[in-house]
Amino acid sequence: MHYDLRPPVRVLVVDDEELVRTALQRLLDSADAVTVAATCDGADALEATRRLAPDVVLLDIDMPGAFGLDVLRTLRALPAPPVVAMLTALDRADHVERALRDGASGFLLKTTEPRLFVDAVRLLAAGGVICTPPGSAAVLARCTAGVPAPTPPRSSDDLAALTPREHEVLTLIAAGLSNTDIATHLGMGVTTVKTHIGALKRKLAVTSRVGLAAVVHRATGGQGPA
Repeated sequence: MHYDLRPPVRVLVVDDEELVRTALQRLLDSADAVTVAATCDGADALEATRRLAPDVVLLDIDMPGAFGLDVLRTLRALPAPPVVAMLTALDRADHVERALRDGASGFLLKTTEPRLFVDAVRLLAAGGVICTPPGSAAVLARCTAGVPAPTPPRSSDDLAALTPREHEVLTLIAAGLSNTDIATHLGMGVTTVKTHIGALKRKLAVTSRVGLAAVVHRATGGQGPA
């Protein structure tokens, strides 16, 4: 008999379209080690997040009554904020730019292949970033192309000020690795990885993992890590 020993990932789906909401809830509920709740609008998202403490929130961008990107900012300002990925039917650069600035960890097109949603929430819960269609640094570069350069702009001196270990962690973040994968690759604990990520965010003046990846892609001319 197979037992899934992974801790359950708690997911909150926020979408005003009943068909999308119900489909995602059923899909994620059927997966091992995933528990899911759903709400239909942004006004309920904050209350549901406080009550349920989800690990991951899948948040629709375009909802009546409460714009998804405004809800994102509210959720990320909580004392223990969840990881948030935006659900979208459209690929709009202005939405991408604002979401990255406000701490989104990824973007999932509603047309994404259903099985990939389960993999996506597990990756997000583990500290990874996700863009669909997934699978290459070029996709991540496209998703982060709208991120404005930090103020003041990052210079070679900013990156030179990083420790060798911080450089390694930053490169692996840009490659899309989760905290667990980075810890395994570098032979350190996940808590230590999180400490390095916090230091990177402070030194590079960004608020999210996707923002850290964007720094690498800008520094390498959009080629991503070597």
